[in-house]
Amino acid sequence: STLTSNPILNVKYGAGASWCGAVFLNISDNPLLVFVLFSPTDINECLSAQACQLSERCVNTAGSYTCQRLISCPTGYHVVNDMCEDVDECVQRSHSCGPDLDCVNTIGSFRCNPKPRCATGFSKDLQGNCADVDECTLSQPCGPGSNCINTVGSYVCNRKIICSRGYHSSPDGSRCIDVDECQNGLHRCGEGQHCLNMAGSYRCECQTGYQYDSFKRMCVDINECWRYSGRLCAQTCVNTLGSYHCSCTVGFRLSGDGKTCEDVNECLSNPCGQECSNIYGSYQCYCTQGYYLREDGHSCDDIDECSQSIGHLCTYKCVNVAGSYHCACPEYGYTMSPNGRSCRDIDECTTGTHNCSLSETCYNIQGVSDTRCERISCPNYLDCQTSPLRITYYYLSFQSNIVIPAQIFRIGPSPAYSGDNVIVSITQGNEENYFSTRKLSAYTGAVYLHRQVEGPRDFLITVEMKLWRQGTFTTFQARIYVFITRSSL
Repeated sequence: STLTSNPILNVKYGAGASWCGAVFLNISDNPLLVFVLFSPTDINECLSAQACQLSERCVNTAGSYTCQRLISCPTGYHVVNDMCEDVDECVQRSHSCGPDLDCVNTIGSFRCNPKPRCATGFSKDLQGNCADVDECTLSQPCGPGSNCINTVGSYVCNRKIICSRGYHSSPDGSRCIDVDECQNGLHRCGEGQHCLNMAGSYRCECQTGYQYDSFKRMCVDINECWRYSGRLCAQTCVNTLGSYHCSCTVGFRLSGDGKTCEDVNECLSNPCGQECSNIYGSYQCYCTQGYYLREDGHSCDDIDECSQSIGHLCTYKCVNVAGSYHCACPEYGYTMSPNGRSCRDIDECTTGTHNCSLSETCYNIQGVSDTRCERISCPNYLDCQTSPLRITYYYLSFQSNIVIPAQIFRIGPSPAYSGDNVIVSITQGNEENYFSTRKLSAYTGAVYLHRQVEGPRDFLITVEMKLWRQGTFTTFQARIYVFITRSSL
């Protein structure tokens, strides 16, 4: 077979760019068109003498080149960014100064200056500065019986001294100075001990609040509360490790001195329901009149005077209110007396509120009198002993359904004195035995209604009290009108 080729296409893109070509290949008389892509290599045009002029410098670039003006710098300069700049021969170590000379840069050149010499006892360091020579370390210039002491620029030889235990020689070897074992950690003090340095020695002491126990060979806590019992704190002493502190009982607080206790005014925090009284170390709650203190000691409850009082506060009806009470009378026929306790009959005959006709005569069945009779004189001694000193009239009204036995009247001297004694009896008006007397104390008696009475019913009873005082008897008499009304139920 034969192979022939004829290029029919040759294309080049730019300087140094790739180019392509096409050829016909005749293989065994069979024509074949082949396209070929070539990647070129950069041509260094500066190798050609004709690239730039003689006064220019050729600089090759990828695929091309540039021509730059040729700059010529004098000795001691070099080109930097198309400009001549000074060369620092001292920094670049391109100078010719010897080891004993210092290089000093100048514009376009340099000069060599002699290095300064160090004084005796000094030498050049790595930075070229003069530094002190430690002759004692380098050469041991002193004999075996002396200590070498280096000084600035020289040295001195001092005779060696021998120091006793607990001392060491001074830096110049001229004297012995104390070794501080506490600061240097050379002591053997145990835990809880304090090292105290002494001349030539040291001492181990227990810290404040501790004492040395020779059996345990250690420092143990001092119980200041036991050792100084009653002298450290006003109330309670509490021991702590190495110390103590004071405390106070409830109702007190610690004063500023940390030892004495001062009273706390608990009333400032209003712990009581009504009244509070601060007392030393505590407080006391009180209630206003008409209230009583509950078992909790703080809150107050109303007193039901009507149900809790001994005897009867009111002749007819007692009505309890918060903190007090008031008396009431039957709805019809009575009005409240000025004393606020007993009921006074309304005289319908006088007021004209009766229902009697003109042919009838109105008789009021009750009257009220505040009469009190007192004896003025006695005809003889016997009459003074038997006749009453005072006769007082009372009027009491009750409903027929009153709970019996009921205390309806009290009698006693006012004022009473130590040694007084009374005898109380009903002398008249108790023929049907509805009433009885009891002695409540040495100087107080009471009248009781102990049988149920169907009302309406009226009684006039005479109660006599004989008072024994300082060896003599004095008689007092109470004439009591008791009116039993029909129950309103």
